[in-house]
Amino acid sequence: MKKREMLNLSSDKVKTPKISIMTTSFAIYDKSPLELLEKNKYEIILNPYGRKLKKDEIIEFCKGADGIIAGTENYDAEVLSILTQSSALSPQSSLKVISRCGTGMDNIDIDATEKLGIKVFNTPDAPTFAVAELTVGLILNLLRKVNQMDASIRNGKWEKLMGNLLSEKKVGIIGFGRIGKKVAELLKPFGCEIKYYDTRTEGEERTEDGIERNQLLKTMTQSSLLGPQSSSLDELLKTSDIISIHVSTKEQIIGEREIRMMKKASWLVNVSRGEVVDEGALYQALKEGHLSGAALDVFEQEPYNGQLKELDNVILTPHIGSYAKEARIKMELQASENLLKGLGVM
Repeated sequence: MKKREMLNLSSDKVKTPKISIMTTSFAIYDKSPLELLEKNKYEIILNPYGRKLKKDEIIEFCKGADGIIAGTENYDAEVLSILTQSSALSPQSSLKVISRCGTGMDNIDIDATEKLGIKVFNTPDAPTFAVAELTVGLILNLLRKVNQMDASIRNGKWEKLMGNLLSEKKVGIIGFGRIGKKVAELLKPFGCEIKYYDTRTEGEERTEDGIERNQLLKTMTQSSLLGPQSSSLDELLKTSDIISIHVSTKEQIIGEREIRMMKKASWLVNVSRGEVVDEGALYQALKEGHLSGAALDVFEQEPYNGQLKELDNVILTPHIGSYAKEARIKMELQASENLLKGLGVM
């Protein structure tokens, strides 16, 4: 994408506190989140590229910022350390707050922020409906092969492919936080038998800002929304017609072993983190017909340019879980409010 000129929205000549907004798009559909920041007399720097920023770019555009509204770009310990250092131009200024416009916090080194005294917030509520609705839409698309028949018509064919009903399917949800619960709620009217495998330990609570700590590689809790408790993740994989993943970790959960354990001719949906699923093993299972189809909104490397693009029984979307206009507006406004609260303005 062609580089755009860096946008500095402050008209003040006197040095003012600085906020860097690094999301790929901000306040496009509603200006109120931006107006809220402008009203409080901040110098505002917007992402000049319209894409996910690289490490050196984050440092370049966020150096001297008091606060950052963050997207999915990575803030590791080195970046955070640099951003908290004062400079000759800004002797009083160092990073104080990161407000994540979104739910996931895995792109921010939380241990480093605690050591450096940086407050971190996210917006866990706003994208819940958007991601859950996309999940159900992807499931319906997979089962009824909508994308395949759309492509067929565009190629001059009139091909009718037999699909499957969602009604009464066994759906296994991996990760039962806000989004997982909302997916279960949306699937209830279809008469699905829903079970979930939660990636939180017994008695573990979420913090107020939505950060989950120690969520994997411990004794897990497995429960059933309807019927008896699920004894293990293995059982969920073996018995579910559809597996839908909604975790907030980069740990791989679905590898070759788990994919081969999945019910023959079942479907897989991942709208959480790309690292959660072994894409190579998934490709082989889909190509060989062990799985009927898969839908992925997230990938190990983004933008995605892997071999899953070869298959017509896979739906690929470019990490658009929260990309519903109403959800984006709420997320951006909440991110702006969180930032100002963290800076002691609200």
